[in-house]
Amino acid sequence: MNQVESKKVTTLRQVFTIVERNGKNFWVRIGTAFINKDGSETVYLDALPVNGRMQIRIVEPRNGAETRQENQD
Repeated sequence: MNQVESKKVTTLRQVFTIVERNGKNFWVRIGTAFINKDGSETVYLDALPVNGRMQIRIVEPRNGAETRQENQD
């Protein structure tokens, strides 16, 4: 993975809300966020959390994605 691809991966975030049902917590993806060049964040929401809580997480590459990337080099 080159430096540009690495930067794209680290700037991408997933936005979730955590919903409790029957005593269990379910993570529901509601959008995407990006880190801008100046360090600020832009958040795109596809839904609004009814509980008012959002969790923003760094996108971690899956094992299969890493393997495919390595095979392409």
